[in-house]
Amino acid sequence: AAQARFGAVMCCCGPCAMYRRSALTLLLDQYEAQFFRGKPSDFGEDRHLTILMLKAGFRTEYVPDAIAATVVPHSLGPYLRQQLRWARSTFRDTFLALRLLPELDGYLTLDVIGQNLGPFLLAISTLAALAQLLIGGSIPWWTGLTISAMTMVRCSVAALRARDLRFIGFSLHTPINIFLLLPLKAYALCTLSNS
Repeated sequence: AAQARFGAVMCCCGPCAMYRRSALTLLLDQYEAQFFRGKPSDFGEDRHLTILMLKAGFRTEYVPDAIAATVVPHSLGPYLRQQLRWARSTFRDTFLALRLLPELDGYLTLDVIGQNLGPFLLAISTLAALAQLLIGGSIPWWTGLTISAMTMVRCSVAALRARDLRFIGFSLHTPINIFLLLPLKAYALCTLSNS
């Protein structure tokens, strides 16, 4: 929603996205021939198409009352494969978007960098805490407090905005993020050329 204020939502999610036929026709060849480091890329098409639209000068909008159905993984293996695809797509198209961002708006540059820098800083904090545990035998209390506070602030804002206390439960995502998704994102970054 914040990105829409600048007419530049950076990823129009596949199940919810709609495009003008005239715009899509102009970009169809580029969209169908998606390559990364000289190899065909067959995932992350929603983010890639969004970036192509923005590069061509089109606006991308957010519609808060749009409803769509999608397939959601019901077990850990498919969920991790989905997250690996999404992480690779995010990294690839963030690199593609970096040249575009300064033309759009300073806020969007900050937002995209923040979305990618946040997990990186969380990973560094986690590695520093683990190193401290191995070297000193304990983790500084402020590390756990900082991660917990950031988690609760984020979840509380979501709960207040949605007027739904269930969003507090999203705080359980933090350990999943630290112990499953951050290593997966590191692996994705090291294997960007894999399709």
